[in-house]
Amino acid sequence: MFFLRFDSIIIKLIITVVFANFFPIQGKYLNLFKWFTTLAIAFLFFMHGAKLSHQKIIAGSSHWRLHLWIICSTFIIFPLIGILIIWWHPLNLNNEIYTGFIYLCILPATVQSSIALTSIAGGNVAAAVCSASTSSFIGVFISPLLLNIIMNIHKDLTNNTLEQITKIIMQLLLPFVLGHFSRRWISYWIERKDNLINKTDQISILLIVYLAFSEAVINRIWQHVDIRTFLCILIGSILILCTVLSINFIVSRLFRFNRAEEIVVLFCGSKKSLANGIPMANILFPISSVGMIVLPLMIFHQVQLLVCSFLARKYRIHKKSQ
Repeated sequence: MFFLRFDSIIIKLIITVVFANFFPIQGKYLNLFKWFTTLAIAFLFFMHGAKLSHQKIIAGSSHWRLHLWIICSTFIIFPLIGILIIWWHPLNLNNEIYTGFIYLCILPATVQSSIALTSIAGGNVAAAVCSASTSSFIGVFISPLLLNIIMNIHKDLTNNTLEQITKIIMQLLLPFVLGHFSRRWISYWIERKDNLINKTDQISILLIVYLAFSEAVINRIWQHVDIRTFLCILIGSILILCTVLSINFIVSRLFRFNRAEEIVVLFCGSKKSLANGIPMANILFPISSVGMIVLPLMIFHQVQLLVCSFLARKYRIHKKSQ
């Protein structure tokens, strides 16, 4: 039942994309919608920052080898796979789809679902909170830099990267920090509002997807995405996820992590954040290209939830049988 509850987001995403296809927002309402979407994202990251307590950070930060490998998996192993995709270029797909796969590979780990799946599987939740939050935090700086290095988008790399990082800090990191430092005044309220954070998470993602696909529809995205392209993205997402999960499982055994730590490595080191990825895409790419570029991320997001939810249940069942 757990993965079905999580997977309901795919239905909402499909409805949003279909709605954008028939009723794309444009004209005088576009700027108002952009402003409202930015506000929703800022509120979401404010809530995430307020939810993260100092105690959880301290409790999870002692597992340095585990955190170091998860950062390595997120920002080295994944990008290396992205470089391999560029070098190999196995299929005749739109260049924006390949850019989407690269973009997927340089993103930070997702926070909420990584922690939830770790809890379901019986892993070290404190370490998962610390690791996923750290990944999300440093991703603000590392992801734009990696994207520019790998794709070589601009000749003037430093200025462009600094501009992108500044925008991301203002839209994502600043609300997160403000939320965290306001925790002393609102912690009692915020700890009882998990449902509000989940709803804000989904609403902000749906708003951004609607905005991105409205622009994509106006630029005739469906002339470039057919069933073959969709299947290629799906198969590519499955292969990337299975490769990283396998590497993380092998490394966990080589490093002799215990079962609880192994679960954290699998669920925090192999997932990518839709909540971070789509807002960042609006900053890093032209709005006319965002809809196409985030397609691999949207599909990978559903694949990772289904596969990791299945693994979480397997770990839980195995624990009960012991």
